[in-house]
Amino acid sequence: MPVHLNGLHRRRFLQLAGGAAALRFRAVNAADVDEDLVYLLNDTHIGERHPADSAVPSNLRRIVAELTGLRRAPAGVLINGDLALKDGQPGDYRHFARLVRPLFDAGLPTHLTLGNHDDRDVFYGVMSDQRPKSAVLKSRHISVLETRHANFVMLDSLHQTMVTAGTLGGQQLSWLAETLDHFRDKPAILVAHHNPRLGGDPAHFPGGLTDSEELWRLIEPRRWVKAYLHGHIHDRTLAVHQGIHIINTPATSYVANPSTSTTGWTSARLSASGVTLQTHTTDPSHVWNGQVESLTWRRN
Repeated sequence: MPVHLNGLHRRRFLQLAGGAAALRFRAVNAADVDEDLVYLLNDTHIGERHPADSAVPSNLRRIVAELTGLRRAPAGVLINGDLALKDGQPGDYRHFARLVRPLFDAGLPTHLTLGNHDDRDVFYGVMSDQRPKSAVLKSRHISVLETRHANFVMLDSLHQTMVTAGTLGGQQLSWLAETLDHFRDKPAILVAHHNPRLGGDPAHFPGGLTDSEELWRLIEPRRWVKAYLHGHIHDRTLAVHQGIHIINTPATSYVANPSTSTTGWTSARLSASGVTLQTHTTDPSHVWNGQVESLTWRRN
């Protein structure tokens, strides 16, 4: 049986560097939780040197405020990689921790993944409670979020800081196979920062997951795997490869081409047969704002 790495919602606090502050956990009453709703964020790119009124931290601050102001809490909040601005400096993670503190104060189940602008050792050094006490893969930051209709498996695609392409590696793929076989009672949704080099825009293939083919050989025959969520591209796209949905959600920080995309976050409402995605943009007038896409899972 694989080890199920607990998420932040099962931890007591998040210790910041220097021991000056902690993000304390407050349990959410089960009656106040919308167990079919999960929020998806990625590419926060928080830096120590951003001005206080910069759009990048302001975007994340606004999203966190909206999440903590919901009448019913979501079943989970996933922040999918590139937490830090450029190369994972300690001050980046201290600033990030302060910005997301209200999520933990509200007791929201929150999971983080790492991207190519993160530094795993620095991340653990600052956000020390993220380091699992008995990690199966000491070199990877992984976790599982269980919800009523699906299990989210958070993967670590960070190969090397400031190297655009990502990788999972043989050891993590072995862990994934065991984990998926253990959690086969519900649909599985994989979450990693990097885009797969499959079923999407060829322009992004070189910067994506180098072992995409190996991953798909593992997950395609496991029919309960329904989707792969990623960021990294700072855009919004949907694709399908061998029946598995590939979902690319908007960045919270900035975009490569403002004329075609914008920043925001995504809400995912799960059902037994699929998911309904709604895009929320930081620019309320953007054409994406409020757009809904309903995806149906492939059959087992």
